[in-house]
Amino acid sequence: MSGLRVLKERIASGSVVVGIYGLGYVGLPLALRFSEVGIKVIGFDIDVSKVDSLNNGKSYIERLQIEEIVAAQNNGFEATSDFSRTQDVDALIICVPTPLNVYREPDLSYVEKTLASILPYFKEGQLLSLESTTWPGTTEEVLAPALNNQGFIPGENCALVFSPEREDPGNTKYSTKDIPKVIGGMTPSCLELGTQLYKHAINQMVPVSTPRAAEMTKLLENIHRAVNIGLVNEMKIVADKMGINIHEVIEAAATKPFGFVAYKPGPGLGGHCIPIDPFYLTWKAREYGINTRFIELAGEINHYMPRWVVQKVTDALNEKEKAIKGSKILILGLSYKKNIDDTRESPAVEIMSLLEEKGAQIAYSDPHVPVFPRKRDYFFELKSVELTQANIEQYDCIIIATDHDAFNYDVLLKHSQLIVDTRGRFQGHSKVVSA
Repeated sequence: MSGLRVLKERIASGSVVVGIYGLGYVGLPLALRFSEVGIKVIGFDIDVSKVDSLNNGKSYIERLQIEEIVAAQNNGFEATSDFSRTQDVDALIICVPTPLNVYREPDLSYVEKTLASILPYFKEGQLLSLESTTWPGTTEEVLAPALNNQGFIPGENCALVFSPEREDPGNTKYSTKDIPKVIGGMTPSCLELGTQLYKHAINQMVPVSTPRAAEMTKLLENIHRAVNIGLVNEMKIVADKMGINIHEVIEAAATKPFGFVAYKPGPGLGGHCIPIDPFYLTWKAREYGINTRFIELAGEINHYMPRWVVQKVTDALNEKEKAIKGSKILILGLSYKKNIDDTRESPAVEIMSLLEEKGAQIAYSDPHVPVFPRKRDYFFELKSVELTQANIEQYDCIIIATDHDAFNYDVLLKHSQLIVDTRGRFQGHSKVVSA
């Protein structure tokens, strides 16, 4: 226990060194937060361009300012692709993606590769925390055995916890420090060490009994949203067929002071969590002989929405005696929600792909995403189009996929030929079709 005793003392004194593995939308804000309170942080990433940007005092995430990077550097923050530096840290926090594979099954390859890079340099007295969203049992069934195989026993000569990330990009009310931190440890001593570590950076800790409980908590949060968004998207389709404005209905229902929470429909789900996380539970539930029909149905509805939008575009162009093939179509908003630069799993991208398959000439405009980012499944050689009067007038159809506040909607309405609105930004205008 001597190694863990030293770790406990270093955590208590604030001299602990934290390693953050994965410097994306989750890892980098956490690294900056630990640095902000005076904790030494080493950031690890396999993307050399990210490492170079950070070490040169630059930010590649829009909402994180250069001043924050420089302030962190002044507090000792550094980024590296050299995983041997794992020897220099006391606490290791993994914040890498956990996507789905082509069969919509959990893909833990990023976690497993990170573990493989860490373990040759892992030593007694270190704490390992996984923040990546995953199925209940991952910490106990994947991470713990990997440590055991190297002679590390959580609670005896190292510590192991699961503490799910709960970032909400673009949320100006709740930053990293303000979002309560759920955490589960392999043993009571692991839980205590992990809780005390995060307390330096997070205002409120929420300890739970096991890593499985913490893993399930994150899934419940996102499944709750996915199911309710699926419900309201299905209601949108029904309302549309009945000639009812779903946005008017939602606003009216929201006046009830109890028993109703308003969710807004859209062109589909985006971001790294909500479109993906439910499938982690459905996959694991099969091991127990359980079919999660409710969750899977919501997933089917949400996955269908980009095709619904494309059909609405097709119908709207037909009304103007135009075919979708050859039509010039501009997609407004590439990110998955407004006022951010995060395009992960964005339904706008799938809409672009579906339109291109049908022969449309596509373009996009997004002030937060000046150049189309390279993705695993999609890529377009495109740059954001400026919304000048001349540019707006040349498109046969403009699709509002993400309703950024930066767009001038009055100019759009005045100069566009046809608008297909998936976000309810316009209501009651003759040249606007709700989708």
